[in-house]
Amino acid sequence: MSRTYYVYIVASISRVVYIGVTNNLVRRVHEHKQGLVAGFTKRYQVDRLVYFEETTDVRVAIEREKQLKT
Repeated sequence: MSRTYYVYIVASISRVVYIGVTNNLVRRVHEHKQGLVAGFTKRYQVDRLVYFEETTDVRVAIEREKQLKT
């Protein structure tokens, strides 16, 4: 059974964005919305999923994340 990995972008109402990789998009978006993880996204209330891509290769996901961040 292959895993699915997601490259995702979440944004705040003031358009601050965060780009990340996860293997569970539903859980990760919930964590952002509830502010469950201390750090950048909690501090700037970055909690709205605005975009995602999926792949079965974690290396592809990480490379795509880097690409989107540049």
